[in-house]
Amino acid sequence: MRFLVMGPPGSGKGTQAAILSDMLQIPHISTGEMFRDAIKTGSELGELAAGYINKGELVPDTITEAIVKERLSQEDCQEGYLLDGFPRTLEQGKALDTILRDVGKNIDCVINLDVPIGDIVDRLTARRICGVCGAVYHLEEKKPLVEGICNFCGGSIVQRADDSEETVRKRLDIYLEATKPLVGFYQDKGLLCSIVGNLSIEETTHRIMEDCLEGMKQ
Repeated sequence: MRFLVMGPPGSGKGTQAAILSDMLQIPHISTGEMFRDAIKTGSELGELAAGYINKGELVPDTITEAIVKERLSQEDCQEGYLLDGFPRTLEQGKALDTILRDVGKNIDCVINLDVPIGDIVDRLTARRICGVCGAVYHLEEKKPLVEGICNFCGGSIVQRADDSEETVRKRLDIYLEATKPLVGFYQDKGLLCSIVGNLSIEETTHRIMEDCLEGMKQ
């Protein structure tokens, strides 16, 4: 089974992809992970990506697409995967179609987490991270055992600069503008399965399993 997981920042797509990866025993592949792995192995593509990342610039689509193709061609992806973070635009969606034709494996389902903007703003502005190890917390849903202190390394818990309300709303505007055509693209292909994502983590997983995965068997 090969899935694409979509959703705006703060929709919980990374959390759901990790849960589903464990349940279905297929790899969870995120754009960030692909970049880190390519850079760590010192591949030519990794070095090219690092040149942009280290300057704080976006990695060009041509390099991202090549890294995605390289990753999806690896042995652990032959029985399935969950792709998270790519594509983000209609152009990238069309490029992914080409990649999938080249590797001979089409996407079976696109899981789209649909969360109201107000809920996402509330989620992200209440998110906190450990400034040392990067562990993620939430002021309401996932508090640390000791206020302001990381459970894992004892580091200080802080708010990311891009989790301020103004920045969050700008990020959401950019996402919605870029991704709306992509949602229609997969809807026209009959691959889109939209899930209301403002439920609990457990209920969202249940809805995905029931509405998306079971729907594939019908």
